[in-house]
Amino acid sequence: MTTPDPGRAVPASPGPSQAGPPPGCPMHVAGGGGIPAGVPPTPLYGAAVADDPHGHYSRMRARYGPVAPIELEPGVEAWLVIGYAELLELTRNEALFSKDSRRWKVPAEGRLAPDSRLLPMTSWRPTLLNLDGAEHQRLRAAVADTLAQIDHRQLRETTEAAANALIDSWGPDGTADLIAQYARRLPLLVFTQLLGLPAEAGPHLIELISHFVDSSRDSVRANAEFQALLVDLVRRRRATPGADLTSWLLAHPAALTDEEAVHHLVVILVAGNETAINWTGNTLRLLLTDRRFRATLTGGRLTVADALEEVLWRDPPTQNFPGRWATGDTVLGGQYISEGDMLVLGLAAANADPAAQGNASSVHGALGGNRAHLAWGAGKHVCPAQQPARIIVETAVETLLHRLPDLQLAVPAGELSWRPSPWSRALVSLPVLYSAFTPPRPPVPERPAWTPPTTASPSDSTPSDATSTARTPDSGKPARRSWWNSLAGWWSGR
Repeated sequence: MTTPDPGRAVPASPGPSQAGPPPGCPMHVAGGGGIPAGVPPTPLYGAAVADDPHGHYSRMRARYGPVAPIELEPGVEAWLVIGYAELLELTRNEALFSKDSRRWKVPAEGRLAPDSRLLPMTSWRPTLLNLDGAEHQRLRAAVADTLAQIDHRQLRETTEAAANALIDSWGPDGTADLIAQYARRLPLLVFTQLLGLPAEAGPHLIELISHFVDSSRDSVRANAEFQALLVDLVRRRRATPGADLTSWLLAHPAALTDEEAVHHLVVILVAGNETAINWTGNTLRLLLTDRRFRATLTGGRLTVADALEEVLWRDPPTQNFPGRWATGDTVLGGQYISEGDMLVLGLAAANADPAAQGNASSVHGALGGNRAHLAWGAGKHVCPAQQPARIIVETAVETLLHRLPDLQLAVPAGELSWRPSPWSRALVSLPVLYSAFTPPRPPVPERPAWTPPTTASPSDSTPSDATSTARTPDSGKPARRSWWNSLAGWWSGR
């Protein structure tokens, strides 16, 4: 996981103080959590967050400074930390800013509705995401060490095989939605393989996750089935270990219980899946809409790796993340914070903080190898899964561009829309056009040898790779022998 460059100069953050507002200061209002009286908090929901988040955060910075009062839903206030230095302070000072959401005053005061959409993101669970201190370190070590055992070459092979299977499943009309038919399906194909789930469970798992992540009417049932599937997996791997993440997690010296293991498999599957989806989609959008990157397909200077990094600066997969909860009255960024207040990490806004970054978050800074962005968080809770995520997303993008070198948007770039989420930066769809055939491949062996994809020109009528030859709509596909192909077929029939 990248961390901010320790050599980079950032403005000093006002030191936290245990002192509250001076006597008589009208900074606290009843139930207001420290929000200034008479100053309405800015909603962190609705069209503004989706349509123009950068302008939204810029206006908040101009009005409030590095820490802004926000409303997460009607009547539910919090603070959005949009200053780079202040966000570092927030993530590094565990004594003042806890990850334990049970400290949040809003639900304690009965002001969070039972059906609030904030519950999935803020409810306390016994995972590394919601703990501090020694217990957090124990669980984090188990997850980080488990992820470190992933064979990167094999991960590329698995991702490439899944990507090729999805592309092969598309129809002969030369159209696709790269969100619905590619980015949203690919990560779970990879994660189910990594976790050691049986092949027949893969399609069912993907269906279950789609239900409860989208809050469908079947979400309660889907969540129960999802938990049951993982409980069964943990029990089987406890009895019969294999070469997979579940077995490695159970074998870690941290000695996780079955319940702890299930909770952390949920974290890996759901959080990792959403991040990979959004990072893939946002990178493909950049490559298809920015002339600098389109030139790379004809041998230009910029690369897919450059595009991945620029997305982490400008449109990170998670634009805001909850959260931290104040353990006492303090001051951050010139704002008085009350005990029990919730503080949201404004990852995208902090990346764009002009006081901290100057030109570092510009194209030249990002493409020059600057990874001081905060897309992965910072401090002791920095995301431990960035390297596997990078491999999955980079391989997914490179495989797609290699297979379909003449890929282009099917609609004007200005017509692309974003999901109205305060947390994710995610496209609703990414419709594309390509040649009216999908280059087939020979039958995929169980473990295909991975080779770096070659760069092809958009003007080429056929791929230059010897393993991909042009296919007309009437020609047959190779026999589907692997689980990846059968799973891709199941998706295409949805």
